[in-house]
Amino acid sequence: MQRWQLLAALGLFLSPLATPSPAREPSAERGKEALLGRAFNPPSISFRAYENAWRYWDGVKEKPADYHRAFRDHYGMHAAPYPNNGYPMGLREARGIFGRALANDCMLCHGGSIFGTSYVGLGNSSLDYQALYADLARADGRPPTTPFTFCNVRGTSEAGAMAVYLLGYREPDLKMRPERIRFELHDDLCEDTPAWWLLKKKRTMYHTGGGDARSVRSLMQFMMSPLNTRSAFLKAEDDFRDIQAYLLTIQPPKYPLPIDRGLAQKGEKLFVRNCARCHGTYGEKWTYPNRIIPIDEIGTDRKRFDGLPADFGRYYNRSWFAKEKEGWFADESPGRWTAGYQAPPLDGIWATAPYFHNGSAPTVYHVLNSKARPKVFTRSYRTGREDYDAEKLGWKVRVLECGPDPSLPDVERRKVYDTTQPGRGNGGHTYGDRLTEEQRRAVIEYLKTL
Repeated sequence: MQRWQLLAALGLFLSPLATPSPAREPSAERGKEALLGRAFNPPSISFRAYENAWRYWDGVKEKPADYHRAFRDHYGMHAAPYPNNGYPMGLREARGIFGRALANDCMLCHGGSIFGTSYVGLGNSSLDYQALYADLARADGRPPTTPFTFCNVRGTSEAGAMAVYLLGYREPDLKMRPERIRFELHDDLCEDTPAWWLLKKKRTMYHTGGGDARSVRSLMQFMMSPLNTRSAFLKAEDDFRDIQAYLLTIQPPKYPLPIDRGLAQKGEKLFVRNCARCHGTYGEKWTYPNRIIPIDEIGTDRKRFDGLPADFGRYYNRSWFAKEKEGWFADESPGRWTAGYQAPPLDGIWATAPYFHNGSAPTVYHVLNSKARPKVFTRSYRTGREDYDAEKLGWKVRVLECGPDPSLPDVERRKVYDTTQPGRGNGGHTYGDRLTEEQRRAVIEYLKTL
């Protein structure tokens, strides 16, 4: 029996039984406190591993003086804007069956930074999840291998593969299975993390619109650590009702630089004529159509669209996650198949670069001009003002002639975005091609106001 299986089995015996508590009115205040102050996954990272991860950084001979900052910079993590004992968003101290250690949490992917300021709910577009896992495993004396690829390109993750893999170890009622159901698993979907503040406008969530945006249980999928028992899910459901209430209060940060208001007014008219049908209108009387654009029409990389197998979807719809409330979609289930990708709301779009579901367009300008999109590029993966392109609205990039040298360390190769690789295509969404350069500039100026 592998170590994590043994720990999971121990957890089945050591965790107290729990039953769902009576429904209570959700509280955003309680939800914020729960999300930012508690761990919902048992700790699995020793303090020793965190303190010694630097030993596996190429070219580093001694522990950096400001280690918390160096750790964040190396893995693409960000300072916590809440009390967290110096640890970055995504890691927190917690108590488990073997004492205190570090646990991961939602902010690993949903805690980002822009202009050097951290925000809960902004997708982390800098994270190298693969390097983080591998180095912490090495520092803890464990093999650095993963059962599938966690990250192909820095700033993206294989969240879909994670869900498929972990649910395979669960019975529909979330009890652990002795052997994993071997659903077909795709770990080349290259998913960009959407901003949480968009949820308040959306009826559906995920890039394909395949889940109900008001489903509480869907938010709890990250708890599928083998160390969490079924009782842990039942016990935490009320907390996640509160957490969802908090997520629906999060607002996007305002654009911090000067805006040409006259040009923005011209851009608004162009936006309404050319973009609002899919992305909605903005202001006091905003509208949002919740449109799913058919894959053959949108033309963006279809790997994520095709990436979740049908047998997994059917199993998910039999599971506890999908049995939350009668009458949601078909067969009481928040999971559904769609025809393509959902056109998201654009609130706070200036802060959410890169763009498309796979992060293949580094700026809004590249979204609006398909011919200008770089084929292979890299960037600093830092989030300061100097790393931001205010003219094109997104991250500054350095265009490369070819993909990364295979002899480079993995951590360096994942800094290169090569759009010829599976899941990373940057084609499609050519609607902006009909605009002139002047019109694009006006639309971009308007988008700064959202």
